[in-house]
Amino acid sequence: MKTPGFLLIDKPAGLTSHDVVDRIRRLTGEKRVGHAGTLDPFATGLLIVAVGREATREMKNFSGLDKDYEAIFLLGAESDTDDRTGKIEATSDKRQVTSDEIEMAMQKFIGEIDQVPPTYAAIKIGGKKMYEAAREGKPIVASPRHVTVHAFNLIEITPLQPLPSLTPLLSLRVHISCSSGTYIRAIARDLGRALKTGAYVEDLRRTRIGPIPLTEAVPLSTLNTETVARYLLPIPTLLARLVPALPTS
Repeated sequence: MKTPGFLLIDKPAGLTSHDVVDRIRRLTGEKRVGHAGTLDPFATGLLIVAVGREATREMKNFSGLDKDYEAIFLLGAESDTDDRTGKIEATSDKRQVTSDEIEMAMQKFIGEIDQVPPTYAAIKIGGKKMYEAAREGKPIVASPRHVTVHAFNLIEITPLQPLPSLTPLLSLRVHISCSSGTYIRAIARDLGRALKTGAYVEDLRRTRIGPIPLTEAVPLSTLNTETVARYLLPIPTLLARLVPALPTS
């Protein structure tokens, strides 16, 4: 298949964004394949994949778009990766928090904020990826980055059974709309510290990139050598939808 275009894919958990790109290369036979907006391996949701030289040249148009997520934060413990894949440890403070306290604390993260990236992040500092340095036992502390959180809404609070050796946990289901470059893991970490309970991301799903909703994406498992062409969107079709959402200079 040599027709260029874009695929809107619902990435499953357990694969890196690069894993998805490799699979699309095999299905299409196209060497020039790229993606917009990395998702952590444990995360799911919308991944925009460009297929072909002409499409990958347009990836810059997606880099600055706002994104929406639904996430589950667990309160009462911390993770060295700020998500469920890391080493989970109980926090020393056993305090209980109310829904009012949680929502008041969440308000502090709405608007323009300075955010320190997670220790296990893919960004490079001094030529070294942060997660590589952390795995070598030499974690790097990044400088704060300026990001914008447009909305941070509490959807549901669920008490959980205490885990062995951990403090009692609360599960928060939240919706976040934010600027490109915002780390949801860092929001969970910082919210937990603000509440003095600790917190980390248990589940993360990207539901929108710019004007493109997850509802238009196809599960990766649906794609094969026969079906992939059916879901390929022409370059002009997708770019036309981005015009109102492109960042202004």
